[in-house]
Amino acid sequence: MTNMRSYDEEIRDFNWTIPEKELEYQPGHDINIGAYCSDRICTQGKGDKLALIWEGHAGEVKQYTFNDMRLLTNTMAQYLKNLGLQPGERICLFMDKIPELYFGFLAILKMGGISQPLFSAFGAESLLTRLADAGTAAIITQKKHVAKVRVLLKDMPGLRHIIIVDDDESKPLREREIALHMEKEARVENFPVFPSKAETPSVLHYTSGTTGKPKGAQHVHYSLISQYISAKYVLDLQDDDIYWCTADPGWVTGTSYGIIGPWANGITQCVLDAGFKAESWYRFIEKHKVTVWYSAPTAIRSLMKEGDEIVKKFDLSSLRHLCSVGEPLNAEAVLWSKKVFGLFFHDTFWQTETGSMMISNYPTMKIKPGSMGKPFPGITATVVDLKTHEPITKAGIVGLIAIKPGWPSMFRTYWNNEEIYQSKFKNGWYICGDRASIDEDGYFWFVGRDDDVINTAGHLVGPFEIESALLEHESVAESAVVGKPDPVNMEVVKAFIALKPGFQASKMLELDIMNFIRKKLSPLAMPQEIEFVPSLPKTRSGKIMRRVLRAQEWGEEIGDISTLEND
Repeated sequence: MTNMRSYDEEIRDFNWTIPEKELEYQPGHDINIGAYCSDRICTQGKGDKLALIWEGHAGEVKQYTFNDMRLLTNTMAQYLKNLGLQPGERICLFMDKIPELYFGFLAILKMGGISQPLFSAFGAESLLTRLADAGTAAIITQKKHVAKVRVLLKDMPGLRHIIIVDDDESKPLREREIALHMEKEARVENFPVFPSKAETPSVLHYTSGTTGKPKGAQHVHYSLISQYISAKYVLDLQDDDIYWCTADPGWVTGTSYGIIGPWANGITQCVLDAGFKAESWYRFIEKHKVTVWYSAPTAIRSLMKEGDEIVKKFDLSSLRHLCSVGEPLNAEAVLWSKKVFGLFFHDTFWQTETGSMMISNYPTMKIKPGSMGKPFPGITATVVDLKTHEPITKAGIVGLIAIKPGWPSMFRTYWNNEEIYQSKFKNGWYICGDRASIDEDGYFWFVGRDDDVINTAGHLVGPFEIESALLEHESVAESAVVGKPDPVNMEVVKAFIALKPGFQASKMLELDIMNFIRKKLSPLAMPQEIEFVPSLPKTRSGKIMRRVLRAQEWGEEIGDISTLEND
């Protein structure tokens, strides 16, 4: 039995009061994600149920019940409150996928703070951009990452606390640094959870754009309603499941469906804090008897490359439902998963800004390999004309994916950037920035991004941030960054660079520039290829025309170039 009835029945009968009632939430009352994902599950009599099974890269395993989680989140919330941190202040989580990251996320929400999770592979500059924009008050991190934080201190006078969760006292702590040893902290049985309401800010997730700095998508505690019910319906999470979401909580999937969705449903989930390796992943599924697996197309294509034979070495019979997120899942990968696992991967579409799944394939619905599926119950989605933003009624015509505003997990603003937030809404629709078509049966089919943002391995990378960093290299006069097709990662970063006088293109210089970006921003932002060019295509007003370069890489028509500087 699946949690969801037939798609048509759910669409016909659904309204948002259904998940509200299931969560025993009444409009106007308190709603705190941290408490709903821990304390509430304990009051249902599930305190002794496993909440988290964590495995490290060396194979060590730690297990925590929901009652453990309640006490640990209480303890960390009290610790943060004792430091003088106030409700509404931004508290950053900058850690690998260790248990403290997961408990810290909920603890911040319990004491009324705004959780600001950031990917631990970010370099110092990427970190500074996001911390400075948010006015972050504290950062919770590990000793392996603290060096990146230390170099920011002169530019972050408002960052009052650097909390290190694994300090071993081998070296003295520096300015603003404090050690938090969770195993030594006295457990707090009762913590006065902050009385957040539906519109109280909860999570601040940064997402990349084509121009300007990364933008902080501000979510609220009411997002829980969408995340709970979509995890129940799309991921089909049931009481006896062992669930594995492979996403890092530095990205929205890792919080919406790696923390909030499963734990609001009282589900046991696994976390593997190790890099990708097919054998390790299959062994993890076998060892912990994973039943529901939510992963990314890049990982699925990487598993495909490893072949079918390796799958036969492991007992993966525990798996019953597979889902995918982050980028389009090609039909070949869907058919391959059916062949080797006996199960289709169900593609899901959503964004940082939407907070939860918008368009999905469901357990009770026929799969069309390569399709994004259909809108989630309660979501009104369509494709609109590229210019008028009027809904397109004819099947097969490509337009922009658009969603009618008002669902619970919709972001409420971009932090300190209301103007750009408002620009996302046209003609009464939220415009996602992706192109798709809808077939005669109502299935959506992804076509591509409508802007220059690069989707590499399911992570959106803004060209502006990379170009700005490239200009800081001593050899670079000007640069343009585009996505280049890649069979595994969908896209990789390619940089076109014009050098300053006195510098010569060479393989050594190319590698030096690549490593410069890797250290400054992150491995995801590092160009996989650099092409040195005499000059870049520009409009007569001096704007670099990335689309010309992108069209060349993708073998597309260049289109109108009448505004080119040297046309």
